[in-house]
Amino acid sequence: MALFAFLCTDKPGHLNVRMETRPAHVDHLNALNEKGILKMAGPFLDGEGKPNGSLIIVETETLEEARALADADPYAKAGLFETVDVKPYNWVFNKPGA
Repeated sequence: MALFAFLCTDKPGHLNVRMETRPAHVDHLNALNEKGILKMAGPFLDGEGKPNGSLIIVETETLEEARALADADPYAKAGLFETVDVKPYNWVFNKPGA
């Protein structure tokens, strides 16, 4: 198993899409969390403290599996994100259980 980080940047002017889609997004993340796949998640914030992107870290077997999870996110399906980078991640400091 390996860790992968999703670095997601919202499209400008799409805060309404984020807010409308948030309940489905949270349900999606809760389902991943129940399966032990989700390791951490949260929004990036702009200068006014409003969400403008996401950081999600999951644990899967392959990069392809991680990309499929990123594509399945309701935010991605709703067209919220301008970019989504999925990168292998090495959690070094303050990793739970380390």
